Amino acid sequence: MTSSTLISELQSLGLRLDDVNAGALSRRGGAGPSDHKAVTIDGYTVMVPVHTGGAARSPFFARRPERNGMSVLERDGVAIARVAFPRQPRFYALSTLDGIPYWKIATLHGRDVLATTVLQDCIRYTNRRTQCQFCAIGESLKANRTIARKTPEQLAEVARAAVLLDGVKHAVLTTGTPNVTDRGAAVLCESAAAIKAAVDLPLQAQCEPPDDFGWFERLRAAGVDALGMHLEAVEPAVRARAMPGKAKVPVSYYLAAFERAAAVFGRGQVSTYILAGLGDAPESILTMCRTLVALGVYPFVVPLVPNSGTPLEHAPPPSADFMRGILEPLGAMLREARLVSADIKAGCGKCGACSSLSVFERA
Repeated sequence: MTSSTLISELQSLGLRLDDVNAGALSRRGGAGPSDHKAVTIDGYTVMVPVHTGGAARSPFFARRPERNGMSVLERDGVAIARVAFPRQPRFYALSTLDGIPYWKIATLHGRDVLATTVLQDCIRYTNRRTQCQFCAIGESLKANRTIARKTPEQLAEVARAAVLLDGVKHAVLTTGTPNVTDRGAAVLCESAAAIKAAVDLPLQAQCEPPDDFGWFERLRAAGVDALGMHLEAVEPAVRARAMPGKAKVPVSYYLAAFERAAAVFGRGQVSTYILAGLGDAPESILTMCRTLVALGVYPFVVPLVPNSGTPLEHAPPPSADFMRGILEPLGAMLREARLVSADIKAGCGKCGACSSLSVFERA
């Protein structure tokens, strides 16, 4: 079984674990794809669902790690590979002076990426008529696994420790949408400026397109190196059903924002998430990807993870065949355009752990 096939199947079917606490803590809830654990397979570190209903029924099972840190991966009881789990970072053991554990402020994603949701709330989340049906931003806050607002000072402190103690290479700053004007850009600016004053760390900021595209220059001036603005779905009917509030911002507005942002941050330094499995046809996703690539925007296509606590928690995840039908031609498209994840300065696309897209890029 090739690496791309194995990773695609694991990310679709999930993984049962002999020891869920092996390596870094798994991630439950959050603003984006969650209920994952980082797993290293053939040199690729990817995020694999472990806390979903589908994962509990997965044919994949990882045995307790041996002394060398390696674990036997089985499918239907037959050993098929050896995998490892990135170790728990040292900065997780620290706390702020007022007693907040660092891991409640920012977490390790993949192998060497720091990630935080600056505002763990969204104007749309508490209303089922406007909530993104796949989003679990409130679940980790409800379970006391994070705090509602991370101050610039806290973020700078944790980022510096993560770099010094664990060699973190880049960071992702995302946010729930606090308003319908700057849509989080202002809080991301102050957060990025504080981090960059404390440590030299490439940063990606993520928010919805603001009402004033001048925020792109302000974000860049604050120290943001790459920008994410996430479409999630591409067909109008799918967007209206899966994210009824966010769909009020039309795709045409996103495309105008992408064009302006790419002029500020540079080709390949603006990206978007597309969640395959919400109902979009593969052809629709690939058509949108061609448009994005022509704008110099990296389309990071990831499989839907039906997160617990969301309206879609019982939805079936996309199959590995469905994902390969998108990622294989997309990987070729990105290679031909020379718009690849390795050239992104910071962020989810560069990390690549929530999708097997980067494996297909190198095929």
